[in-house]
Amino acid sequence: MRRLRTSLTSALAVLAFAGAAGAAPPIWVVRDKDSEMVLFGSVHVLPPNMDWAPPALTEALKAADDIWFELPVDAQTETETAGLAAQVGVLPPDGSLFKLLSPADAALMSRVAEAYGVSTALLDRLQPWLAEISLAGGAYRKAGADAGGGVEKVVAGMVSPTAKREAFETPAEQIALLSDGKLAEQIASLRETLHEMEDKPDEFQVLLKAWLDGDVDALRREAVDPIRETSPALFLRLITERNARWTQILDARLKGHGRTVVVVGAGHLVGPDGVPARLRALGYSVTGP
Repeated sequence: MRRLRTSLTSALAVLAFAGAAGAAPPIWVVRDKDSEMVLFGSVHVLPPNMDWAPPALTEALKAADDIWFELPVDAQTETETAGLAAQVGVLPPDGSLFKLLSPADAALMSRVAEAYGVSTALLDRLQPWLAEISLAGGAYRKAGADAGGGVEKVVAGMVSPTAKREAFETPAEQIALLSDGKLAEQIASLRETLHEMEDKPDEFQVLLKAWLDGDVDALRREAVDPIRETSPALFLRLITERNARWTQILDARLKGHGRTVVVVGAGHLVGPDGVPARLRALGYSVTGP
């Protein structure tokens, strides 16, 4: 899955990446006469102890009046999300994911599960979307990376304690985005991830280097374009429609005053569908890479 949210290959080698000289993950700054909004693209899962935070983000977090994440960043949200996934992500008692797949896809999933240490018995009981996430977890465990080292957790600890914390979505809304897709769409996405995990073991390293270098063209190419091309309906639901909703919320915030930081998956900020481009189209001053 070529999404920053669930990129699925070994992350250990990224500890050697320093990025290009003077480069940093991309930041956009949106302004009107009495507001400033800093948009920062997240990689949700990273190896621990990476030094990635650009000084401009650090300064913005100190001065922020409010900060926006995709979801609330707290233990309660993690517990609620996991519980909802368990409720809707399991097949009926007589269901079998392996039987839902073609023989070739079933064989591929067996090979990938073995390579990444994921139980095939567990996968067989899951809806395709949750099996895809479970495989992602196996890839990250193998690599020594987890959400505890991701951008959101780190940023949540950096922001001013007086800043108001906001979220664009609830756990139920995010789970629905994944679980409500048609079965054929879910299987196609799972198939794409399986092939990527088997055939492109350096994909995450390529994507992460692009992020560390602030290469927005490469981020769009690696994180956004593949979904647009292979799963148009999924792209509409996960990217286009969400970006449109979030832009409306941020437009309303900018009509007030103060300093805001927004931290969402980097794939939501690049390209013509990205939130910065949408805010620019509304007439705001937007500077960035």
